[in-house]
Amino acid sequence: MQVLLVEDDNLLAEAVVVALKRQNFAINRVSNGKDAMLTIATAPPDILILDLGLPDTDGIELLGKIQARGFTNPVLILTARDSVKDKVVGLDSGADDYLPKPFDIDELLARLRALERRLSKTTSATISLGNVTLDTNTHQLEVDGSVIELPRREYMVLKALMESGNKIQTRESLENKLYSWGEEISSNAVEVHIHHLRKKLPSGFIQTVRGVGYIIRVSKAANYQ
Repeated sequence: MQVLLVEDDNLLAEAVVVALKRQNFAINRVSNGKDAMLTIATAPPDILILDLGLPDTDGIELLGKIQARGFTNPVLILTARDSVKDKVVGLDSGADDYLPKPFDIDELLARLRALERRLSKTTSATISLGNVTLDTNTHQLEVDGSVIELPRREYMVLKALMESGNKIQTRESLENKLYSWGEEISSNAVEVHIHHLRKKLPSGFIQTVRGVGYIIRVSKAANYQ
């Protein structure tokens, strides 16, 4: 899950970036509206975290511009403006959530997980496909009732595939979900993660679409709890 943080407070931004990476989000950060516009135009994030008090523009104005250009993914406003009127203006301007500063990082993470579920077919934290269950709150995988430990990036790959059942995920789209800007990516990183996952999952659970990417084919019995 790719998150873009638009925040000019360096200390706050660094704390948020560290916390989100620990929770398996791929997060990038810019500090002004101009860079946010460029980033969203070239590589739209899955979720946008937007501060309103930016040095070069007002966040509400920026929100209107990016939505006018077709950005429809969830937006969480993060701001020191905490009056009821400010919240109403933010939500009426198209934001999906509004979190006033100061805030608890656990609350931010919970709100991001809720927005993340809106992007997928899930309505709660648990995805069950046959005898495979993934809990996106605890990051726990169970196969036939047995708990299996997953490294961070293997978990992120499996989560992306299970949330998008019957939809092909290209290598490039998976890389975007796994890595933030500046992180070194080996040419076969996704293939290696898929290889290790297949050893832990039922045979044929993850299928290769040659020359395109990977898919988990979901039957009507799939359970998105």
